[in-house]
Amino acid sequence: MKLDEILDYSKDQRRALISIGVAALILAAFFAFSSRGEAVETPVVTLATESPRKSLFVHVAGDVRRPGVYPILDGARVIDAITAAGGARPGVDLSNINLARILVDGEQVFVGKQRKASVTRTGSFRGTVYVNRASLSQFDSLPGIGPVIAKRILDYRIQNGPFVDIADLQKVEGIGAKTFEKMKGRLSL
Repeated sequence: MKLDEILDYSKDQRRALISIGVAALILAAFFAFSSRGEAVETPVVTLATESPRKSLFVHVAGDVRRPGVYPILDGARVIDAITAAGGARPGVDLSNINLARILVDGEQVFVGKQRKASVTRTGSFRGTVYVNRASLSQFDSLPGIGPVIAKRILDYRIQNGPFVDIADLQKVEGIGAKTFEKMKGRLSL
């Protein structure tokens, strides 16, 4: 077969080939121009440079479904710790707890009313004083602590959040090393 025989088309065949060619060019041009969209900035995610959030350990106690120690991400709030413990039991009033407060490592979140403390006949409290939930009278029962210093402890706890360590009580004005030594046997977080 010669090239002349291959290119020897009738007039109608040539028109059809030209029409198909023009249509293909128009279609190619349409797709080429319509696929050019606007440039959109995509955020760059750099996982290697972001610092991973560390875990905190928080003790959730009281009227929750599953009391215990839970790992919580740094920056979590009290409500997150209560949720990790299965939530508060039905009927528990959470209005006396700051649910939005950011947690610190090693802290205890106590949900519900405080348990009744053992009281002697003279009216002075003799049990363990939990520094992050003790009342004014419980602090007042400690050796070397009167109502004025007990009030300072409560004020310090309100302003600075819960105590992370029992020894942090020495940061309260009026509590020195000697006073702390007298009472530390009755203290707990």
